[in-house]
Amino acid sequence: MAGLDTTGSNPDVSLLYDINGLAEDSPDWLAKSVAFIGEYGLLLALVLLVLWCWWGQRKRGVLDDAASSVAAVVWAPLAAGLAVLVNVPIRGFVERRRPFKDHDGLELLVHGKTDFSFVSDHATLAMALGVGLFVANRKFGLVGIALALLEGFCRVFMGVHYPTDVVGGFALGTAVVLLLSPLAMAALTPVAKAVGRTGWGGRLVWSPQPEEAVAELPQPSPSAASPASASVPDERDLAA
Repeated sequence: MAGLDTTGSNPDVSLLYDINGLAEDSPDWLAKSVAFIGEYGLLLALVLLVLWCWWGQRKRGVLDDAASSVAAVVWAPLAAGLAVLVNVPIRGFVERRRPFKDHDGLELLVHGKTDFSFVSDHATLAMALGVGLFVANRKFGLVGIALALLEGFCRVFMGVHYPTDVVGGFALGTAVVLLLSPLAMAALTPVAKAVGRTGWGGRLVWSPQPEEAVAELPQPSPSAASPASASVPDERDLAA
């Protein structure tokens, strides 16, 4: 299929030049830093954010709550990987060339990109992780979505994607997470509960605080008290 419009009159191309032009006007160290962050740093930060969220979601007072929360966190990277797989046929169908191959004067900060441009894998991965975290925990999710938006800006700044490549990646990542979330949670939550009840993997799902664990222990009913303890008067009565 023919690629998307790449003419200079296209607002998509104009915005590409505007954002990428910032790289040309930036100090060399800043441009290289943004390139490293956009290629590796933000995705690494999102992975660490997922791990941080998982660590906190384990500390629920009830196993059922912890299992459903951990299942939601696990769905985030699974959805990101699935979204990238969905993108494979999309790229082959659209066949849009990288912007630096069709436009002169771009400041290219990362070399060696030979695959098609639409949709951006980095933007897809980042937004899927961000939205997946939002499903599990809103605070972590908002941070993740902010990082994903920054990832999209970096990809255009680096000269390796059109803005619409990034927007398409955001849409694809979000759609995969939200549309398949009910099925994913229905499948992952029972698995998480089963793992949480095992001795070898229980702490991967549930690790409550000591006071919460004690609160979960069954308390003896008043009728179950021993006759000997029932026959001993209350200390306050003795003191009286």
